[in-house]
Amino acid sequence: MKLPVVSGKKIISVLVKKWYYIRSQKGNHVHLRHLVKISVTVPNHRVIAKGTLKEIMNATGLHSSDLQ
Repeated sequence: MKLPVVSGKKIISVLVKKWYYIRSQKGNHVHLRHLVKISVTVPNHRVIAKGTLKEIMNATGLHSSDLQ
């Protein structure tokens, strides 16, 4: 599976569509919550590092097709 190059803004918008909501923001890090799933912190950078993207995808259940 090849990971796409995405921004923090794109990940946040996809997660909001999947019923996550923005709890708070401190600096460039946005904290998102879900009623049932685990909370996640997304860095609001232009390009998300591949390791960070992989961890966010594992924690939230996102697939690379969701980020296209």
